[in-house]
Amino acid sequence: MGKEASIQPPQQFDTRGFRNALGRFASGVTVVTACYKGQTHGMTANAFVSVSLVPPLVLVSLDNRSNMHRILPETGQYGISVLAEDQEVLSNHFAGRTVEGLHLRFIERLGLPLLEGAVAYFVVRVVDAHLAGDHTLYIGEVLHFESRDERPLLFHSGKYQQVRTDRAKPTPWPQDEFSLFSIGNIDPPIT
Repeated sequence: MGKEASIQPPQQFDTRGFRNALGRFASGVTVVTACYKGQTHGMTANAFVSVSLVPPLVLVSLDNRSNMHRILPETGQYGISVLAEDQEVLSNHFAGRTVEGLHLRFIERLGLPLLEGAVAYFVVRVVDAHLAGDHTLYIGEVLHFESRDERPLLFHSGKYQQVRTDRAKPTPWPQDEFSLFSIGNIDPPIT
């Protein structure tokens, strides 16, 4: 194996350009919830990913300045509500753009509040946390989950988006219909 060249960052790192490049990756929109000192807390997060199927692990990345970042080490658990395409107003509300007169409706699973009407729910116990720059990655074991067959709210290029069902194509591998991550046991040849 040859010596790998080190990658040197440019002198002036373009933070805004970096953020825009990251925005090219479409993601779902979630609201992370926790109950702390008898009060429900929530925040919008689109940095939510699956980590492992066995054991069932997920990860949410939280800004170290967020209130939720201070709460999770205390509570040791959190809920994830994957928002439906008609729940933009909830995303905005929990992102700090408070909507006057908004009536929030929660359901409860294993003692955690989750947003009614979401397309999927996860109740998670924190098993690890990793400081990563200005964020912390909270890895959690899934204790409960539910989902319904509705369309999720998407975020892409700084805007809300919706799934276009007229273009949906089935995967050529039915066994992998819901997941393409880490399915191969070899790296494909690169020519």
